[in-house]
Amino acid sequence: MSEVLNRIASMLEQRKTADPSESYVAKLYSKGMDAILKKVGEEAIETILAAKDGNKDQIIYETADLWFHSLIMLAMANLDPNDVLDELARREGLSGLVEKASRKDE
Repeated sequence: MSEVLNRIASMLEQRKTADPSESYVAKLYSKGMDAILKKVGEEAIETILAAKDGNKDQIIYETADLWFHSLIMLAMANLDPNDVLDELARREGLSGLVEKASRKDE
């Protein structure tokens, strides 16, 4: 995992016990998974709109927000970003069609 992801994941774990009045992330944790998922959804929509508009700087900014809130969601679910990176590594080199067909739950 990149050093940036390591540092963010560590900070997100620390924020689980932080004072919600002093930390945006702690405040989201205190509101629960539904509030976190709402933020992920909002950021996904903003990312889509930025991409539709074609503004590269805005696409980068909104994607960073989406990734950040997705990392909060993973931490709330007691998952590590490495879990996602491991899954991406597993899929690397596989046809998307083959990978999708191999899923048991679909």
